[in-house]
Amino acid sequence: MTRNSALVTGVGRTVGLGAGIARRLAVDGWDLALSYWHPYDQRVNGTTNPASELQELIPELEALGSRVIALPGDLEDSKTPGELIAAARMELGTLSGLVLSHTEGVDSGLLTTSVKSFDRHFAVNVRASWQLINAFALQCNDNGGAIVALTSDHTVNNLPYGASKGALDRIVLAAARELGDRGISSNALNPGPVDTGWMTNEVRQALTQRQPTGRLGTPADVAGVVAFLLSQDGRWVNGQLIKADGGFSA
Repeated sequence: MTRNSALVTGVGRTVGLGAGIARRLAVDGWDLALSYWHPYDQRVNGTTNPASELQELIPELEALGSRVIALPGDLEDSKTPGELIAAARMELGTLSGLVLSHTEGVDSGLLTTSVKSFDRHFAVNVRASWQLINAFALQCNDNGGAIVALTSDHTVNNLPYGASKGALDRIVLAAARELGDRGISSNALNPGPVDTGWMTNEVRQALTQRQPTGRLGTPADVAGVVAFLLSQDGRWVNGQLIKADGGFSA
């Protein structure tokens, strides 16, 4: 039986959304190419030994039956997106899934954002995402494929991140129209606040109080929605900005 294969970006930490999505896709029988960039995890997430986290995750996924390759890639470099898709396809065959869970995310507001930071956010969150979608679509066969991009509506005191995610949303919606005749669905998924290690106890408590479910979302919650959108059953969902946040935004 031919197995589905997908590229999942931003999989550098075992507690991250990318890792949670990879785990679910492995359970569902997908072969996986995982992109990561350790300098980002060290610079922004404060990860002291990011290589060890990836080395821990890969055997876990392989034990679930997946063929897994790990691909380093600095998405601020305009050459990287095409190289990632090409490398993934060479190892796993034609890809039928693309999950954009990478991000540049550094908090700063309207008055404190630097030009360097602004440009980096748009290079990684917008330009690289467009290039990945472009390269993915060009390599798809007649069976088409599915694209899911993780987004956010957080903007206050988070200007470059929020603005770049807004631009990402428009690219994803354009892809739904422009790639539909290729059998490719494209959706943006807003998971709301998910504790992937960035929350303080104070932040966690405040956000939990606003959550109708009484708990915060987990990577597994998000992964279930992504897995559905990538599946054949989910392909009719197309061109949507989906809030799968447990009712946080209601």
